[in-house]
Amino acid sequence: MVQELEQDNLSEIIKESPIVIVQYAASWCGNCKIMKPKFKKIGEENSTIPFLIVDAEKFPESRKLANVTNLPTFASFKDGKLLNQIQTNKLEPLQELVNEVTRN
Repeated sequence: MVQELEQDNLSEIIKESPIVIVQYAASWCGNCKIMKPKFKKIGEENSTIPFLIVDAEKFPESRKLANVTNLPTFASFKDGKLLNQIQTNKLEPLQELVNEVTRN
């Protein structure tokens, strides 16, 4: 399931789901736009896990959950806690992030 966050409620979603994968992005971010279809494709391949796209400028509380300082940032949450986060514009590190959280 891939969806764009409509409100600053990521912490609630993380508490409700055992695993959550997030892309932090912004409308002006070119690399975010490049990675969005790749993120969505991986999300469709892992349809039982929530894959969320969070506008890092609109939702500061959600951004704080992964200490986002650069975009795009991808974060994995497991059992309500931040497991890992990376800043990348490449598919391979993103796939590794997803594999790490889904393997354990």
